[in-house]
Amino acid sequence: MKKTIKYVMLIALTAVMGACNDWLTDDTPGSNKIEDYFVSTATALEVVNASYMPLAWEYGTSTTFYSEWFIGDIVSDDALKGGQGISDMGNAYDMENFKTNPDNRLLLGFYNAQWQGIQRCNLAIEQVSGMEEGVDADFTPEMKARLIAEAKFMRSYYYFRLVRIFGGMPLIDYVVDSSNKFNFNRASQIETYEFIIKNLEEAVESLPLKSKYAKADMGRATRGTAQAMLLKANLYLAGFQAQQGIDATAAYREAKKWGEALMETNEYDLVGTYFDNFTMVGENGKESIFEIQYVEDPRSDYGEGEGFTRGTFTLILQRPRSGFNDSETGWGFDRPTQNLYDEFEPGDPRRDATIMWQTEGEIDETSLYMGNRYYNRKYAQTTDGPNGTWYHLTHHSRGPLNYRLIRYSDALLMYAEACCELGDLAPAINALNRVRNRVGMAPFPYTATIQGKTVHFTGSQADLRAAIRHERRVELAMEGHRWFDLCRWGIAKETMDAYIAGETEEARHEYGVFQKGKHELMPIPSEDRQLTEGKLDQNPGY
Repeated sequence: MKKTIKYVMLIALTAVMGACNDWLTDDTPGSNKIEDYFVSTATALEVVNASYMPLAWEYGTSTTFYSEWFIGDIVSDDALKGGQGISDMGNAYDMENFKTNPDNRLLLGFYNAQWQGIQRCNLAIEQVSGMEEGVDADFTPEMKARLIAEAKFMRSYYYFRLVRIFGGMPLIDYVVDSSNKFNFNRASQIETYEFIIKNLEEAVESLPLKSKYAKADMGRATRGTAQAMLLKANLYLAGFQAQQGIDATAAYREAKKWGEALMETNEYDLVGTYFDNFTMVGENGKESIFEIQYVEDPRSDYGEGEGFTRGTFTLILQRPRSGFNDSETGWGFDRPTQNLYDEFEPGDPRRDATIMWQTEGEIDETSLYMGNRYYNRKYAQTTDGPNGTWYHLTHHSRGPLNYRLIRYSDALLMYAEACCELGDLAPAINALNRVRNRVGMAPFPYTATIQGKTVHFTGSQADLRAAIRHERRVELAMEGHRWFDLCRWGIAKETMDAYIAGETEEARHEYGVFQKGKHELMPIPSEDRQLTEGKLDQNPGY
């Protein structure tokens, strides 16, 4: 779907009058009904295409950048904020150091973008569902079911993004076209995951396999995308059920079931070279289950609100400020930590594929952030230029590299985790070893040096659990997963406390105190609570 997607919202104006005269009950001359717009397959496609677009938004009316990795990486032990000193992107600084308040505009931008997505999905579902099959030759029953399923998948994905950052959400599955239609009652975290799973289950069978889509439709939700998200959502549900003392066995079984369904499609596999996942040539490849579609757009520029660029800001935000290639510098955010660097086993090629660093001769006054010299290689496009050189950006808002949301290795490790928690160790070990074998690492059980210590992984369930968690960290490093894994595993506080204790004195000085039961979630933006006159409950501690 790397093409311009435009969608014009129509406002339905109807005259409601109580007289019995026929002429009084006729439509007002010149008025439009929204259903009058949905009379062709092209229109149905437009409204569904529009439901994807907020997924790509990273900057807009909140006047700050709000890519999801600002939370997934930087709040965790994987990355420091970076940038030009601690005052650069103060909203990210506050989140990183557990000093966040409800006025944080990064959170405001992200929160509002997901709700825009949800409402676009609701509109698409409502209107496409009401269209008669056969309005034109292309609007077959299969096409109608597919488009509704795409919108249901996207609605579930926006809710997934919200629940793991802000907790339970109001569950809105209808178009809100007036203020009195919005339900401000927040469902619980578990109820929200159940809502997500229900949407995915309704969508999965009507979505085509990836191989059935034309090349121009790459990036759309597929059956495999929905299966992977059912695996993921059930795994998250199980994690939070376990933390609340609820038996999570059924959710783990569902996760395992959907992992098996995904593998049985034979649509996905691991690519031979790990770093190919982070190149333009590797976009939408055999390991890709779902990714945000970006394209370099010479027409875009600032000042037009969300969605003004079809490129990504991630490239310029994460590229080094100096030292590697002074003609292709960036802003230096999302800096891998020493702790992450030390998590990689000796000889693991994923370390150098993920982290690049500067030598003493390359360092200048703009290079270091709290003593840190590391940068994220995965989204710097160091090899996408001519003859394997750095890719040249024509404008910093126009990075063309797709952002990978779900890779097959992620799905394999989630499947391994579900099997492990059920005590079904053999398939868990097999899935784990597939990921390790791709990069030439020893199969489980094994002995390795991790964090400077010798670690012996035996064949026990506890050691397998630890090995899977280690593998998720190094395989998916700097891809925005780490913080959410720590929270669903219920180990965020102890992990972050231990990490902070080992950071530099300069970094330790900036951190606040992690409060268990508070900092696993971010606050609901105060601006949105004000719009509801306080009816939208705030998260505990904020």
